[in-house]
Amino acid sequence: MDRAPPCSQARAEDHRPIAMTTRSSTHDRDAAIAHARSLFLDDANVHGCAESTMVALASAFRLPGAGDSSAAMALNGGIAYSGSTCGAITGAAVALGRLAAARVSDHVEAKRVARKLTGALMTSFDVEFGATACRTLLGLDLSTEAGHRAFIEAGAWRDTCLRQIEFVVGSLAPLADEAAWLERVREVETG
Repeated sequence: MDRAPPCSQARAEDHRPIAMTTRSSTHDRDAAIAHARSLFLDDANVHGCAESTMVALASAFRLPGAGDSSAAMALNGGIAYSGSTCGAITGAAVALGRLAAARVSDHVEAKRVARKLTGALMTSFDVEFGATACRTLLGLDLSTEAGHRAFIEAGAWRDTCLRQIEFVVGSLAPLADEAAWLERVREVETG
């Protein structure tokens, strides 16, 4: 499969902080957020945080097989309910990796770009929410029956988790636009 040429020729020594804003269409961003919401809040409860985020972003990025959530199904609850990195972040990392692979011809460079974009997301997420770990964000241990029950009964997933999903999807959906992608990559590479 042919891929696009590398998206940036910036040098590693030209780094500066990333801004998580772009010039892309508010409609596209809002549509991606609405898609993530519909997946996450569906009464069938098929998609968790990581899956909803990954599918919404993969769809916004127009990646092949965007509706297949299987790559993220074990990432919910901070990776298998362990309380580690928030599933919205890990789901986004999968989607960013796929987007980087589609837009950057060199695999090593694509990995580097995906890591930089994910790192910038984690930084902005931590600034916004005060942590990146699911257990810290929720104040619950989802790996225990009591913790998971409290999570469901309190509706934390409808409030806390949904806000985090919306933040991540809203931050990254603009990257569907090639110009926004190139601008964001330049930002992270010079940050």
